[in-house]
Amino acid sequence: MPPTSRLRSVVIVVIAYVAAMAAALGVGHLVETSSPLAVALWADVGATVAIFVFSLALRNSSVYDPFWSLAPLPLVLYWCMRPEIVGVNPFRLAFVVALVMLWGARLSWNWLRGWEGLHHEDWRYVVMQERSGRFYWPVSFVGIHLMPTLIVFLALLPAYAAVAVGREPFGPLDLLAIFVTLGAIWLEARADKQLKRFRESGPAPEDFLCSGVWKWSRHPNYLGEMGFWWGIWLFGLAANPGWWWTVVGPLLMTAMFRFVSVPLIETRMLERRPGYAAHVERTSRVLPLPRHTPS
Repeated sequence: MPPTSRLRSVVIVVIAYVAAMAAALGVGHLVETSSPLAVALWADVGATVAIFVFSLALRNSSVYDPFWSLAPLPLVLYWCMRPEIVGVNPFRLAFVVALVMLWGARLSWNWLRGWEGLHHEDWRYVVMQERSGRFYWPVSFVGIHLMPTLIVFLALLPAYAAVAVGREPFGPLDLLAIFVTLGAIWLEARADKQLKRFRESGPAPEDFLCSGVWKWSRHPNYLGEMGFWWGIWLFGLAANPGWWWTVVGPLLMTAMFRFVSVPLIETRMLERRPGYAAHVERTSRVLPLPRHTPS
């Protein structure tokens, strides 16, 4: 699409997300079920469809990008308002809500400050469009909009256990969950800050970041994101061990980053950065391990 002022772009995206919230409320009201999980899921999907309509109208799938960090908090707050939360540990509930809010606010701000406007689209979507051709928009709806929504929803199921149906007392596992979740938020924030500073320094086209937390992992930002969802699962496990099966959420989240996001970026870096192959040989892909020299 033609260049659009950043302010105008922000206004349009805000309108899109207000419309998405209205769609979520409308769908949630129309769903004929008393299950808070089903209501939340259909509302989440309704909001996703509304954002897709804007993506399609604006010819830019990046309209969906902030959905990832904006949608979880309203869902958690909805679950907190349900009558079945009687007996839920208030300390655990407060920590889950606060940490989801902190994570979402930081990630949304990081997206906003780095976003160029509606004339820009994530390079991964551009590649997908080139590969899918005239089938791009169905692919965009399923792969860029709907699937991430469903994965995030599944990753939020432990939060439901923690704030709505968990009755276990606050204990050591909750403390571990706080440590993991806060540590993950800190790592992701640190990685994003260092990456922003690197990009603003005017690096040469072939340069890449390999200092700070990026010295020990090629994708510390993704490690932080995955760690956050594992921390949320620990909260759910602490609240109600019978909901251990919600581990499917963080497992899917980890698989998505490990087998989709990381390979896409690694391929692009290897194609565009001549020295990146050597960096791959001496640096861990995700986990922060000591650097090693190839034999």
